Amino acid sequence: MTGHLLLCKLKSWQDEPAGCSRRSARRARSAASGTRSEVLQPHGITAQQYNVLRILRGAEPEGLPTLAIAGRLIEETPGVTRLLDRLEARQLIRRTRCKRDRRQVLCRITPAGLRLLEQTDECILAPERNLARVWKASEARALVALMDRAREAMAGSRLPQNHPDQRSNR
Repeated sequence: MTGHLLLCKLKSWQDEPAGCSRRSARRARSAASGTRSEVLQPHGITAQQYNVLRILRGAEPEGLPTLAIAGRLIEETPGVTRLLDRLEARQLIRRTRCKRDRRQVLCRITPAGLRLLEQTDECILAPERNLARVWKASEARALVALMDRAREAMAGSRLPQNHPDQRSNR
């Protein structure tokens, strides 16, 4: 039994399992973020920039509009344009006006951006492979389902009481 789980069981597990689960998820996220940052730091990019590059690699050859990138980011950020500015300054992405809709800017990953991903992917994916070794597929699916429900509940708690998107428990 891990120290965090033992502490939760001793202090508040029966009284507040959701809070203990939330703290445990945050600690796991922090551990993963630290590993990712350590790997990416020598390459001069942040975890969010890495995420943008992966999103754009998956969108090739068409590319994606800025707002679509913002919608796919793991962590919401108000400064998506600045994030893209930094990547473009390093020539890791390029932006062009959409021919069909001049208001829209399409972003694409460059060959330099693809090379950077090739250099970092193995180190980034190694910790995920470690998880695959200790979890059964059914456990991973159950965790994903629980995290999806947690995100929905947290998003619902940010809505005003009478908001039309507020889900009813009835």
